[in-house]
Amino acid sequence: MTKILVTGFEPFEGSETNPSWLAAELLSAEPPSPGLEVTAVQLSCVLGKVADELRAAVAVHEPDLVLALGQAGGRPDLTVERVAINVDDARIPDNAGQTPIDVPIVPDGPGSYFASLPVKACVAASRRAGIPASVSQAAGTFVCNHVFYALAHLIATAQPELRGGFVHVPYAPHQVTALGAAGAGKPSMSVRDMVTGLTAMLEDAVVTTADIRESGGATH
Repeated sequence: MTKILVTGFEPFEGSETNPSWLAAELLSAEPPSPGLEVTAVQLSCVLGKVADELRAAVAVHEPDLVLALGQAGGRPDLTVERVAINVDDARIPDNAGQTPIDVPIVPDGPGSYFASLPVKACVAASRRAGIPASVSQAAGTFVCNHVFYALAHLIATAQPELRGGFVHVPYAPHQVTALGAAGAGKPSMSVRDMVTGLTAMLEDAVVTTADIRESGGATH
């Protein structure tokens, strides 16, 4: 049995829901395939605290693989993050009102970490399932990147047998509707489609350790 921990975030910035958590819940309720055990844990949208919550969840559930999810409103597809960077630089307050600027997540930690999941293979798996996906070269400098870096640091310093990565999901349709005029033209994806793509990613990641060689770069 392969144990998978999937995390999603609580709502933030005035939204009533967060599609990353809705997708994580559904993945847990409907495990991808026999032999995979999926546990979902909701994380706070609070810098610092969220890293402690992540480490606690890993300690309790002892997963073989961690897939952290977060919302990236404005992106049109599932984006698999390649790199986590060691900085908090908040454009908006987190749910505790914190707005750190240029603060390292781990003092004296490496400047960055690469995901330990097969990023491009995950993208290809989602596309084969009919769900648009792409490689992202930047996870931002807010809570999503904070969790991604904390996970990568945990793996690098304490649990090298663990593998993990981060995927951003778009707005769900109801969020765009709730934005009213501000949501006009913004892309969205149903939570069910998110789960279809994420399921394909998980099934591929469990059996794939060496990533495929396929273009996934960006010019800017």
